[in-house]
Amino acid sequence: MKVRTLIVDDEPLGRDRLRQLLRDEPEIELVGECADGREAVAAIQKAPPDLVFLDVQMPELDGFGVLAELGGERMPVIVFVTAHDKFALKAFEVHAVDYLLKPFDRERFQKALGRALEQVRNREGREVIQRQAALLAGLKPAAAAPERLAVKSGGHVVWVNLDDVDWIGSADNYAELHVGEKSHLLRETLAALESRLDPKKFVRISRSVMVNAKRIVEIKRLFYGGCEITLQNGARLTLSRRNRDKLKQLGLG
Repeated sequence: MKVRTLIVDDEPLGRDRLRQLLRDEPEIELVGECADGREAVAAIQKAPPDLVFLDVQMPELDGFGVLAELGGERMPVIVFVTAHDKFALKAFEVHAVDYLLKPFDRERFQKALGRALEQVRNREGREVIQRQAALLAGLKPAAAAPERLAVKSGGHVVWVNLDDVDWIGSADNYAELHVGEKSHLLRETLAALESRLDPKKFVRISRSVMVNAKRIVEIKRLFYGGCEITLQNGARLTLSRRNRDKLKQLGLG
């Protein structure tokens, strides 16, 4: 059986390069191409491939965000594709994950592909890749948490400073940024966004809510074990009982 392979890269030239190289490989069946992380998550969840060439630097949802979204479930073998990124390269080397550093030649591609095909055939190798992917996803926030987010609205882009965000709610496959009396819909799930933000600044207080810790003015314990959190703008949010451990993340006992 041929190895079902997916290409994920936001740059058309990057996808063209990989497509040309894979076209000559008899063991490969190219099942699709994705231009961003959101497309990649949908494609992998709908019809899981065996192998993915995954670009690290992509807008909105990058390669690490894709891993966070997939959560290790039915994870394909990954070959990361990256431009010069010291943090990413160090993480790949530490966890023995293969990668292609742009620009790469056919020889380097053949080496990466050969190792990936061996992992596809070897179920134990697949499990190793899943564990490594989980570690990489956990390391990503330490690289460089964003200071602002680009939100597409109609035909324009609005930049939202994270320091101005009071709290963030889940809205299906979107994250809703609440900034004073305004709100902005970001095309990214709450789980993926959480993986990119500084955990010291934004705390997940329930399944559907993250809060800017600097905006909290009062925390009131509730009789059933949860807490009511009041923000500077008067908004009241609930910290669920199962998230009581997040009080330590907020600097409370």
